Amino acid sequence: MSNHVETQCIHGNSDFSFREETHSVAFPLYQTATFGHLGLGHSTGFDYTREKNPTRQHLEETITALEHGVDTVAFSSGMAAISACFELFRPGDQIICSEDLYGGTTRLLNTVSAKNGLTVNFVDSTNLDNMRAVLTPAAKALYIETPSNPMMNVTDLRACAALAKEHGLLLIVDNTFLSPYLQNPLTLGADIVLHSGSKFISGHNDTIAGFLTCADQELADRVRLIAKTTGGMLAPFDCWLTIRGLKTLSVRMERQQANALAVARWLQGQPGIEKVFYVGLPEHPGYAVNAAQAKGSGSMISFRTDTAETAHKILNQVKLITFAESLGGTESLITYPLTQTHPDVPEKMRQRLGITDTLLRLSVGLEYVDDIICDLKQALEA
Repeated sequence: MSNHVETQCIHGNSDFSFREETHSVAFPLYQTATFGHLGLGHSTGFDYTREKNPTRQHLEETITALEHGVDTVAFSSGMAAISACFELFRPGDQIICSEDLYGGTTRLLNTVSAKNGLTVNFVDSTNLDNMRAVLTPAAKALYIETPSNPMMNVTDLRACAALAKEHGLLLIVDNTFLSPYLQNPLTLGADIVLHSGSKFISGHNDTIAGFLTCADQELADRVRLIAKTTGGMLAPFDCWLTIRGLKTLSVRMERQQANALAVARWLQGQPGIEKVFYVGLPEHPGYAVNAAQAKGSGSMISFRTDTAETAHKILNQVKLITFAESLGGTESLITYPLTQTHPDVPEKMRQRLGITDTLLRLSVGLEYVDDIICDLKQALEA
């Protein structure tokens, strides 16, 4: 089987452990909670769907191939995957995180993880010295988003991997914004890569999913035990929807990032727009680092307006673009991080990061790019 990502998105790899005997072109949906035994001591290898299901296994093995890992566990949401990830650690362990993270991750770390005794330090991970400055003997992991949500900061993953190796830490990378098509953190030295599969991987705004892919089998076995024990597994129908969506990942990513670059360039010249944050613009401070570790810039843009009133006007006046949470689907979505994705981030932290009442985040979709631009134009001029 081909090693090209475009082909793997459609066909997976040649090492699927479950052979579908009917030769169905579309992988079947095994919508069942349990599996019969042929006799005492004679399992088919599938006993109960919380533990294992053929549709989920097919999806997990496809993601594993795309991310160049050893095993993937599919979860019921991105947050379920992130929560399982932090179950790897014990009370007293230190986790050093990018300070600009998805708001749900920050909320988890400040509440549940803190209750469980983890020490969390949020730092500007674009500068390695910031991570070195907070390292203690209790440090167990670096947790990185790149590009980050919503400020589009870029962290050097090779440098982080070297730091993690030097101090015996795990490197965990949220790869949601670029997907396995554009960036593969495990090949850059990460130990775990995670995704909100609701976003680019499934790509149609019609399912919720999450994934953890590991570079090491022992680590993967620990993750699978956590998943089996806590039960946040991805249901068969959502697996089937994600398999279907994944087939077009490569063509969607190419079109969406081409659209995003055109939209970002257009936004730069508009009255009422003060600053555009898009990794694909050469003037972005992380442009060179991203180009060295990824093969594209994705389709996520954040931009700052001159006033809160301008931001509110855009949100209220867009017609083609949908004012909604989430990202990565075929439809363009615009989000207000202050009240939608990041309201639980402490106010002082939001202000320091720049998550203010003038910041908007745009997930550029597959529509004809001039239609996206025309919608933004009429909203600005309304």
